[in-house]
Amino acid sequence: MLKLAENIFGWTYKLLKGWDFNDTLTSYLSLTVDIILLSVVAYIIYLVFRFTLVTAMIVIARKTNTKFDDLLVSNKTAKYIAHLIPLLFIYKAVPVILKNFIYWEGVFGKLIGIYIVLLVLWIIRTIFNALRDYLKQQPRYSDKPIDSYIQVIMIVLWTFGIVAIILYLFNISAKALLTTFGAISAIVLLIFRDTILGFIASIQVSVNDMVRIGDWITMEKFGADGDVIEINLATVKVRNFDNTTSTIPTYSLISDSFKNWRGMFNSKGRRIKRHVLIKANSIRFLQESELTELKKIQLVSNYIDQRQDDINKYNIANNIDKTLSVNGRNLTNFGLFRKYINQYLEQHPGLNKDMLMMCRQLQSNEFGVPLEIYAFSNDKTWINYEYIMADIFDHIIASVVYFDLEIYELPSSKSFLD
Repeated sequence: MLKLAENIFGWTYKLLKGWDFNDTLTSYLSLTVDIILLSVVAYIIYLVFRFTLVTAMIVIARKTNTKFDDLLVSNKTAKYIAHLIPLLFIYKAVPVILKNFIYWEGVFGKLIGIYIVLLVLWIIRTIFNALRDYLKQQPRYSDKPIDSYIQVIMIVLWTFGIVAIILYLFNISAKALLTTFGAISAIVLLIFRDTILGFIASIQVSVNDMVRIGDWITMEKFGADGDVIEINLATVKVRNFDNTTSTIPTYSLISDSFKNWRGMFNSKGRRIKRHVLIKANSIRFLQESELTELKKIQLVSNYIDQRQDDINKYNIANNIDKTLSVNGRNLTNFGLFRKYINQYLEQHPGLNKDMLMMCRQLQSNEFGVPLEIYAFSNDKTWINYEYIMADIFDHIIASVVYFDLEIYELPSSKSFLD
Protein backbone atom coordinates (compact mmCIF):
# COMPACT_ATOMS: atom_id res chain seq x y z
CA MET A 1 0.00 0.00 0.00
CA LEU A 2 2.96 2.31 0.67
CA LYS A 3 4.40 1.58 -2.81
CA LEU A 4 1.03 2.38 -4.38
CA ALA A 5 0.91 5.70 -2.53
CA GLU A 6 4.42 6.64 -3.75
CA ASN A 7 3.45 5.90 -7.35
CA ILE A 8 0.25 7.96 -7.15
CA PHE A 9 1.55 11.01 -5.31
CA GLY A 10 5.24 11.22 -6.13
CA TRP A 11 4.97 12.57 -9.68
CA THR A 12 3.30 15.93 -8.82
CA TYR A 13 6.31 17.47 -7.13
CA LYS A 14 8.71 16.28 -9.85
CA LEU A 15 6.49 17.63 -12.62
CA LEU A 16 6.16 21.07 -11.07
CA LYS A 17 9.85 21.17 -10.28
CA GLY A 18 10.58 20.45 -13.94
CA TRP A 19 8.59 23.53 -14.89
CA ASP A 20 10.98 25.64 -12.84
CA PHE A 21 8.54 26.54 -10.05
CA ASN A 22 10.19 27.67 -6.85
CA ASP A 23 10.35 25.26 -3.93
CA THR A 24 7.66 26.91 -1.81
CA LEU A 25 5.11 27.15 -4.62
CA THR A 26 5.98 23.66 -5.83
CA SER A 27 5.46 22.23 -2.35
CA TYR A 28 2.05 23.87 -1.83
CA LEU A 29 0.73 23.17 -5.34
CA SER A 30 1.92 19.58 -5.07
CA LEU A 31 0.27 19.27 -1.66
CA THR A 32 -3.03 20.65 -3.01
CA VAL A 33 -3.07 18.26 -5.97
CA ASP A 34 -2.05 15.32 -3.78
CA ILE A 35 -4.82 16.07 -1.26
CA ILE A 36 -7.39 16.18 -4.07
CA LEU A 37 -6.05 12.93 -5.51
CA LEU A 38 -5.99 11.35 -2.06
CA SER A 39 -9.62 12.29 -1.46
CA VAL A 40 -10.73 10.94 -4.84
CA VAL A 41 -8.76 7.69 -4.58
CA ALA A 42 -9.84 7.10 -0.95
CA TYR A 43 -13.48 7.69 -1.88
CA ILE A 44 -13.24 5.30 -4.83
CA ILE A 45 -11.63 2.66 -2.61
CA TYR A 46 -14.42 3.19 -0.07
CA LEU A 47 -17.17 2.81 -2.69
CA VAL A 48 -15.59 -0.34 -4.13
CA PHE A 49 -15.06 -2.02 -0.78
CA ARG A 50 -18.46 -0.93 0.58
CA PHE A 51 -20.25 -2.36 -2.45
CA THR A 52 -18.17 -5.54 -2.32
CA LEU A 53 -18.50 -6.14 1.41
CA VAL A 54 -22.19 -5.19 1.70
CA THR A 55 -23.13 -7.27 -1.35
CA ALA A 56 -21.12 -10.25 -0.15
CA MET A 57 -22.64 -10.06 3.32
CA ILE A 58 -26.19 -9.78 1.95
CA VAL A 59 -25.63 -12.80 -0.31
CA ILE A 60 -24.21 -14.82 2.59
CA ALA A 61 -27.10 -13.75 4.84
CA ARG A 62 -29.67 -14.91 2.30
CA LYS A 63 -28.03 -18.30 1.82
CA THR A 64 -27.56 -19.16 5.48
CA ASN A 65 -30.20 -20.19 7.99
CA THR A 66 -28.75 -18.27 10.92
CA LYS A 67 -30.06 -14.79 11.70
CA PHE A 68 -26.75 -13.50 13.00
CA ASP A 69 -25.43 -12.43 9.58
CA ASP A 70 -28.74 -10.67 8.87
CA LEU A 71 -28.25 -8.70 12.06
CA LEU A 72 -24.69 -7.81 11.00
CA VAL A 73 -26.20 -6.33 7.84
CA SER A 74 -28.87 -4.39 9.75
CA ASN A 75 -26.25 -3.04 12.18
CA LYS A 76 -24.13 -1.80 9.22
CA THR A 77 -21.01 -3.73 10.19
CA ALA A 78 -19.85 -4.01 6.57
CA LYS A 79 -20.24 -0.25 6.10
CA TYR A 80 -17.90 0.49 8.99
CA ILE A 81 -15.37 -2.09 7.81
CA ALA A 82 -15.45 -0.45 4.36
CA HIS A 83 -14.34 2.81 6.04
CA LEU A 84 -11.32 1.05 7.48
CA ILE A 85 -9.67 0.13 4.14
CA PRO A 86 -9.42 3.68 2.66
CA LEU A 87 -8.42 4.97 6.09
CA LEU A 88 -5.45 2.61 6.13
CA PHE A 89 -4.57 3.84 2.65
CA ILE A 90 -4.70 7.45 3.87
CA TYR A 91 -2.55 6.51 6.87
CA LYS A 92 0.13 5.15 4.52
CA ALA A 93 -0.20 8.05 2.07
CA VAL A 94 0.17 10.87 4.61
CA PRO A 95 3.97 10.48 5.02
CA VAL A 96 4.37 10.59 1.22
CA ILE A 97 2.15 13.66 0.74
CA LEU A 98 3.53 15.58 3.73
CA LYS A 99 7.19 14.62 3.42
CA ASN A 100 8.04 18.32 3.03
CA PHE A 101 5.82 19.27 6.00
CA ILE A 102 7.32 17.31 8.87
CA TYR A 103 5.26 18.95 11.61
CA TRP A 104 1.92 18.41 9.89
CA GLU A 105 2.91 14.88 8.96
CA GLY A 106 3.15 14.03 12.66
CA VAL A 107 -0.12 15.81 13.50
CA PHE A 108 -2.21 14.23 10.72
CA GLY A 109 -0.55 10.86 11.24
CA LYS A 110 -1.62 10.84 14.86
CA LEU A 111 -5.14 12.07 14.06
CA ILE A 112 -5.62 9.30 11.51
CA GLY A 113 -4.18 6.73 13.93
CA ILE A 114 -6.65 7.88 16.59
CA TYR A 115 -9.52 7.68 14.10
CA ILE A 116 -8.48 4.12 13.16
CA VAL A 117 -8.64 3.09 16.83
CA LEU A 118 -12.09 4.66 17.18
CA LEU A 119 -13.27 3.02 13.97
CA VAL A 120 -12.12 -0.40 15.17
CA LEU A 121 -14.10 0.16 18.38
CA TRP A 122 -17.20 1.13 16.35
CA ILE A 123 -16.83 -2.03 14.26
CA ILE A 124 -16.58 -4.15 17.41
CA ARG A 125 -19.63 -2.35 18.81
CA THR A 126 -21.74 -3.18 15.73
CA ILE A 127 -20.69 -6.83 16.02
CA PHE A 128 -21.67 -6.92 19.69
CA ASN A 129 -24.96 -5.15 18.92
CA ALA A 130 -25.71 -7.84 16.34
CA LEU A 131 -24.78 -10.49 18.90
CA ARG A 132 -27.08 -8.83 21.45
CA ASP A 133 -30.02 -8.77 19.04
CA TYR A 134 -29.35 -12.40 18.08
CA LEU A 135 -29.22 -13.64 21.68
CA LYS A 136 -32.43 -11.78 22.55
CA GLN A 137 -34.20 -13.82 19.88
CA GLN A 138 -33.09 -17.07 21.49
CA PRO A 139 -35.52 -18.41 24.13
CA ARG A 140 -32.59 -19.50 26.30
CA TYR A 141 -31.26 -15.93 26.61
CA SER A 142 -34.43 -13.86 26.14
CA ASP A 143 -34.73 -13.15 29.88
CA LYS A 144 -31.02 -12.48 30.48
CA PRO A 145 -29.62 -8.92 30.88
CA ILE A 146 -27.63 -9.09 27.63
CA ASP A 147 -27.44 -5.28 27.44
CA SER A 148 -25.52 -5.16 30.72
CA TYR A 149 -22.98 -7.72 29.55
CA ILE A 150 -22.43 -5.88 26.27
CA GLN A 151 -22.06 -2.54 28.04
CA VAL A 152 -19.51 -3.95 30.48
CA ILE A 153 -17.44 -5.39 27.61
CA MET A 154 -17.66 -2.14 25.65
CA ILE A 155 -16.63 -0.08 28.68
CA VAL A 156 -13.53 -2.26 29.05
CA LEU A 157 -12.75 -1.96 25.32
CA TRP A 158 -13.31 1.81 25.33
CA THR A 159 -11.04 2.10 28.37
CA PHE A 160 -8.26 0.24 26.59
CA GLY A 161 -8.92 2.28 23.44
CA ILE A 162 -8.72 5.63 25.26
CA VAL A 163 -5.56 4.54 27.07
CA ALA A 164 -4.03 3.51 23.74
CA ILE A 165 -4.98 6.89 22.21
CA ILE A 166 -3.44 8.79 25.13
CA LEU A 167 -0.25 6.75 24.94
CA TYR A 168 -0.02 7.27 21.17
CA LEU A 169 -0.98 10.95 21.22
CA PHE A 170 1.42 12.10 23.91
CA ASN A 171 4.16 9.48 23.45
CA ILE A 172 4.12 8.50 27.10
CA SER A 173 4.73 5.12 28.67
CA ALA A 174 2.00 2.96 30.18
CA LYS A 175 3.78 3.17 33.56
CA ALA A 176 3.66 6.96 33.56
CA LEU A 177 -0.02 6.90 32.60
CA LEU A 178 -0.89 4.51 35.44
CA THR A 179 1.00 6.72 37.87
CA THR A 180 -1.02 9.72 36.74
CA PHE A 181 -4.28 7.81 37.04
CA GLY A 182 -3.32 6.76 40.54
CA ALA A 183 -2.85 10.39 41.54
CA ILE A 184 -6.28 11.41 40.23
CA SER A 185 -8.10 8.18 41.17
CA ALA A 186 -10.29 9.98 43.72
CA ILE A 187 -11.53 12.39 41.05
CA VAL A 188 -12.08 9.53 38.61
CA LEU A 189 -14.09 7.60 41.21
CA LEU A 190 -16.19 10.67 41.94
CA ILE A 191 -16.93 11.34 38.27
CA PHE A 192 -17.71 7.71 37.42
CA ARG A 193 -19.39 6.82 40.72
CA ASP A 194 -22.76 5.94 39.18
CA THR A 195 -21.11 3.92 36.41
CA ILE A 196 -19.00 1.96 38.88
CA LEU A 197 -21.99 1.30 41.16
CA GLY A 198 -24.07 0.28 38.15
CA PHE A 199 -21.31 -2.03 36.99
CA ILE A 200 -21.09 -3.74 40.39
CA ALA A 201 -24.88 -3.96 40.69
CA SER A 202 -25.23 -5.36 37.18
CA ILE A 203 -22.79 -8.15 37.99
CA GLN A 204 -24.55 -8.98 41.27
CA VAL A 205 -27.98 -8.94 39.63
CA SER A 206 -26.76 -11.31 36.93
CA VAL A 207 -24.78 -13.65 39.19
CA ASN A 208 -27.54 -13.90 41.82
CA ASP A 209 -30.29 -14.07 39.17
CA MET A 210 -32.25 -11.40 41.03
CA VAL A 211 -34.09 -9.97 38.02
CA ARG A 212 -34.65 -11.17 34.48
CA ILE A 213 -36.21 -9.50 31.48
CA GLY A 214 -39.91 -10.32 31.58
CA ASP A 215 -40.10 -10.54 35.39
CA TRP A 216 -42.95 -8.77 37.13
CA ILE A 217 -41.44 -6.62 39.87
CA THR A 218 -42.89 -4.13 42.34
CA MET A 219 -40.79 -1.30 43.75
CA GLU A 220 -42.89 1.32 45.51
CA LYS A 221 -40.00 3.76 45.96
CA PHE A 222 -39.83 4.35 42.20
CA GLY A 223 -43.50 3.75 41.46
CA ALA A 224 -42.67 0.59 39.51
CA ASP A 225 -45.25 -2.18 39.20
CA GLY A 226 -44.96 -4.12 35.96
CA ASP A 227 -42.75 -6.15 33.66
CA VAL A 228 -39.00 -5.61 33.23
CA ILE A 229 -38.33 -4.76 29.58
CA GLU A 230 -34.66 -3.78 29.70
CA ILE A 231 -31.68 -4.23 32.00
CA ASN A 232 -28.54 -2.27 31.25
CA LEU A 233 -25.53 -1.02 33.14
CA ALA A 234 -27.13 2.09 34.61
CA THR A 235 -30.88 1.49 34.66
CA VAL A 236 -33.65 -1.08 34.68
CA LYS A 237 -36.75 -0.17 32.67
CA VAL A 238 -40.14 -1.40 33.85
CA ARG A 239 -43.31 -1.20 31.78
CA ASN A 240 -46.04 -0.64 34.36
CA PHE A 241 -49.49 -2.12 34.00
CA ASP A 242 -50.90 1.34 33.22
CA ASN A 243 -48.53 1.41 30.19
CA THR A 244 -46.22 3.99 31.76
CA THR A 245 -42.50 3.29 32.07
CA SER A 246 -40.48 3.50 35.28
CA THR A 247 -36.70 3.77 35.24
CA ILE A 248 -34.89 2.29 38.23
CA PRO A 249 -31.16 2.73 38.89
CA THR A 250 -29.58 -0.71 38.66
CA TYR A 251 -27.77 -0.18 41.96
CA SER A 252 -31.13 0.26 43.72
CA LEU A 253 -31.92 -3.40 43.08
CA ILE A 254 -29.22 -4.39 45.58
CA SER A 255 -29.47 -1.42 47.95
CA ASP A 256 -33.27 -1.16 48.27
CA SER A 257 -36.11 -3.62 48.73
CA PHE A 258 -38.29 -4.77 45.84
CA LYS A 259 -40.67 -7.63 45.15
CA ASN A 260 -40.11 -10.07 42.29
CA TRP A 261 -43.19 -12.12 41.36
CA ARG A 262 -41.25 -14.72 39.33
CA GLY A 263 -41.39 -17.25 42.16
CA MET A 264 -45.17 -17.06 42.13
CA PHE A 265 -45.34 -17.76 38.41
CA ASN A 266 -42.89 -20.65 38.78
CA SER A 267 -44.87 -22.17 41.65
CA LYS A 268 -47.98 -24.36 41.41
CA GLY A 269 -50.43 -21.67 42.46
CA ARG A 270 -51.07 -18.00 43.12
CA ARG A 271 -52.02 -17.08 46.65
CA ILE A 272 -55.48 -15.86 47.63
CA LYS A 273 -55.41 -14.07 50.98
CA ARG A 274 -58.50 -11.97 51.58
CA HIS A 275 -61.09 -11.65 54.31
CA VAL A 276 -64.61 -10.49 55.03
CA LEU A 277 -65.73 -8.94 58.31
CA ILE A 278 -68.51 -10.69 60.21
CA LYS A 279 -70.54 -8.69 62.72
CA ALA A 280 -69.66 -9.94 66.19
CA ASN A 281 -73.24 -9.59 67.48
CA SER A 282 -74.51 -11.94 64.75
CA ILE A 283 -72.42 -14.85 66.07
CA ARG A 284 -74.43 -17.14 68.40
CA PHE A 285 -75.18 -20.71 69.47
CA LEU A 286 -77.41 -22.83 67.24
CA GLN A 287 -80.64 -24.40 68.46
CA GLU A 288 -81.79 -27.94 67.69
CA SER A 289 -84.55 -26.66 65.44
CA GLU A 290 -82.06 -24.62 63.43
CA LEU A 291 -79.75 -27.60 62.97
CA THR A 292 -82.57 -29.53 61.32
CA GLU A 293 -82.93 -26.78 58.75
CA LEU A 294 -79.19 -26.40 58.24
CA LYS A 295 -78.85 -30.11 57.46
CA LYS A 296 -80.39 -29.30 54.11
CA ILE A 297 -77.05 -27.71 53.18
CA GLN A 298 -75.35 -30.73 51.64
CA LEU A 299 -71.75 -29.70 52.29
CA VAL A 300 -72.26 -29.70 56.09
CA SER A 301 -75.10 -32.23 56.49
CA ASN A 302 -72.86 -35.13 57.52
CA TYR A 303 -70.69 -32.87 59.64
CA ILE A 304 -73.73 -31.67 61.63
CA ASP A 305 -74.81 -35.24 62.35
CA GLN A 306 -71.35 -36.33 63.47
CA ARG A 307 -70.61 -33.18 65.42
CA GLN A 308 -73.99 -33.08 67.14
CA ASP A 309 -73.66 -36.74 68.13
CA ASP A 310 -70.28 -36.04 69.75
CA ILE A 311 -71.64 -32.96 71.54
CA ASN A 312 -74.69 -34.81 72.90
CA LYS A 313 -72.54 -37.67 74.20
CA TYR A 314 -70.25 -35.18 75.96
CA ASN A 315 -73.08 -33.20 77.52
CA ILE A 316 -74.90 -36.32 78.76
CA ALA A 317 -71.71 -37.88 80.13
CA ASN A 318 -70.92 -34.70 82.05
CA ASN A 319 -74.50 -34.07 83.18
CA ILE A 320 -74.60 -30.64 81.48
CA ASP A 321 -77.61 -28.41 82.19
CA LYS A 322 -78.80 -27.43 78.69
CA THR A 323 -81.54 -25.08 79.89
CA LEU A 324 -78.93 -22.45 79.05
CA SER A 325 -77.15 -22.73 75.70
CA VAL A 326 -73.92 -21.44 77.14
CA ASN A 327 -73.49 -24.59 79.21
CA GLY A 328 -71.50 -27.48 77.83
CA ARG A 329 -70.51 -27.85 74.22
CA ASN A 330 -72.50 -26.31 71.37
CA LEU A 331 -72.38 -25.58 67.69
CA THR A 332 -72.18 -21.93 66.64
CA ASN A 333 -73.40 -20.47 63.39
CA PHE A 334 -69.95 -18.98 62.79
CA GLY A 335 -68.10 -22.26 63.41
CA LEU A 336 -70.50 -24.13 61.15
CA PHE A 337 -70.09 -21.48 58.48
CA ARG A 338 -66.29 -21.86 58.61
CA LYS A 339 -66.69 -25.60 58.15
CA TYR A 340 -69.02 -24.97 55.22
CA ILE A 341 -66.50 -22.65 53.55
CA ASN A 342 -63.70 -25.19 54.05
CA GLN A 343 -65.82 -27.83 52.36
CA TYR A 344 -66.70 -25.40 49.60
CA LEU A 345 -62.99 -24.63 48.98
CA GLU A 346 -62.20 -28.35 48.82
CA GLN A 347 -64.65 -28.72 45.96
CA HIS A 348 -63.77 -25.56 44.07
CA PRO A 349 -62.14 -26.48 40.72
CA GLY A 350 -60.05 -23.32 40.54
CA LEU A 351 -57.95 -24.07 43.64
CA ASN A 352 -54.83 -26.19 44.00
CA LYS A 353 -55.70 -28.91 46.53
CA ASP A 354 -52.02 -29.86 46.98
CA MET A 355 -51.17 -26.48 48.51
CA LEU A 356 -52.21 -24.92 51.79
CA MET A 357 -55.92 -24.14 51.88
CA MET A 358 -58.03 -23.00 54.84
CA CYS A 359 -60.74 -20.69 56.10
CA ARG A 360 -59.58 -19.10 59.33
CA GLN A 361 -60.75 -16.63 61.95
CA LEU A 362 -58.46 -13.67 62.62
CA GLN A 363 -58.14 -11.36 65.61
CA SER A 364 -61.39 -9.44 66.06
CA ASN A 365 -61.29 -5.65 65.86
CA GLU A 366 -63.60 -2.66 66.08
CA PHE A 367 -65.19 -3.62 62.76
CA GLY A 368 -66.02 -7.23 63.61
CA VAL A 369 -64.48 -10.68 63.27
CA PRO A 370 -62.37 -11.20 60.11
CA LEU A 371 -62.97 -14.45 58.25
CA GLU A 372 -59.98 -15.02 55.97
CA ILE A 373 -59.59 -17.31 52.99
CA TYR A 374 -56.05 -18.58 52.51
CA ALA A 375 -55.63 -20.71 49.40
CA PHE A 376 -53.84 -20.93 46.04
CA SER A 377 -55.46 -20.73 42.63
CA ASN A 378 -54.44 -23.14 39.89
CA ASP A 379 -54.44 -20.41 37.27
CA LYS A 380 -51.82 -17.68 37.86
CA THR A 381 -52.89 -15.41 35.00
CA TRP A 382 -54.06 -12.13 36.46
CA ILE A 383 -57.53 -12.04 34.83
CA ASN A 384 -58.33 -15.67 35.62
CA TYR A 385 -56.93 -15.32 39.15
CA GLU A 386 -59.20 -12.36 39.85
CA TYR A 387 -62.17 -14.29 38.46
CA ILE A 388 -61.52 -17.29 40.73
CA MET A 389 -61.11 -15.07 43.80
CA ALA A 390 -64.24 -13.08 43.02
CA ASP A 391 -66.22 -16.28 42.47
CA ILE A 392 -65.23 -17.55 45.93
CA PHE A 393 -66.12 -14.34 47.73
CA ASP A 394 -69.34 -13.89 45.79
CA HIS A 395 -70.40 -17.24 47.20
CA ILE A 396 -69.25 -16.38 50.71
CA ILE A 397 -71.13 -13.08 50.78
CA ALA A 398 -74.26 -14.69 49.36
CA SER A 399 -74.21 -17.67 51.74
CA VAL A 400 -73.76 -15.90 55.11
CA VAL A 401 -77.53 -15.28 55.38
CA TYR A 402 -78.18 -19.04 55.49
CA PHE A 403 -76.24 -19.18 58.75
CA ASP A 404 -77.91 -16.07 60.18
CA LEU A 405 -74.64 -14.13 60.02
CA GLU A 406 -74.12 -10.55 58.90
CA ILE A 407 -71.22 -8.91 57.06
CA TYR A 408 -70.04 -5.63 58.53
CA GLU A 409 -70.20 -2.48 56.47
CA LEU A 410 -70.12 1.17 57.47
CA PRO A 411 -73.63 2.53 57.95
CA SER A 412 -74.98 4.80 55.23
CA SER A 413 -77.32 7.75 55.57
CA LYS A 414 -80.18 5.44 54.58
CA SER A 415 -79.35 3.15 57.53
CA PHE A 416 -79.81 6.06 59.98
CA LEU A 417 -83.11 7.03 58.36
CA ASP A 418 -84.39 3.48 58.68
